[in-house]
Amino acid sequence: MTQEQDIRQAIEVLRRGGVILYPTDTVWGIGCDATNSEAVRRVYQIKQRDDSKALICLVDSDVRMQRYVRDVPEVAWQLIDAVEERGARNEERGAKSRVGSPITLVLDGASGLAPELLAEDGTVGIRITHEPFSRELCYRFQKPLVSTSANISGEPAAQNYRDISEAILNAVDYVCFSRRQEHQPHQPSSVIKIGRGGEVVVIRK
Repeated sequence: MTQEQDIRQAIEVLRRGGVILYPTDTVWGIGCDATNSEAVRRVYQIKQRDDSKALICLVDSDVRMQRYVRDVPEVAWQLIDAVEERGARNEERGAKSRVGSPITLVLDGASGLAPELLAEDGTVGIRITHEPFSRELCYRFQKPLVSTSANISGEPAAQNYRDISEAILNAVDYVCFSRRQEHQPHQPSSVIKIGRGGEVVVIRK
């Protein structure tokens, strides 16, 4: 199966309100339409996760992020630029990926997302992905995608496809084919919370 076919099939499932497994810029993720409350609730059920614990979503660009988060603070753009610069340096050095250390930003002012995605204080975790597959998937879907590690809550994150449990594989509607053969270390993103006034709190390094 080509990447084009893989993305097309994944999008068909997402548009029907389905749940997918897909490779991201960090670990393998469980994903769905981040604007679809029913699909988001199903992700919580699959992970057996308390719905008071907010989920992260991915977008393909800063333009898309601005459609779903009002008034992104300037310090957030500075952090995003720093990640992109590191990624460009990696590419110049001949690294396999141009991705810098991915950073998930926790921001106020979410708009148009499923309310189940939001934390109790109304913030949302959102990340711009530069990994080719997930970025193209987000771009083609034209909406944010939920991205939460492909594991039952409390168990280790699935760094590669081979790490995903049968329980998770059987619970979703579509499993992407791209990057299934990969076997290399991956880590979850850093998480940084930014207040409306630009206050920065590192939640996860």
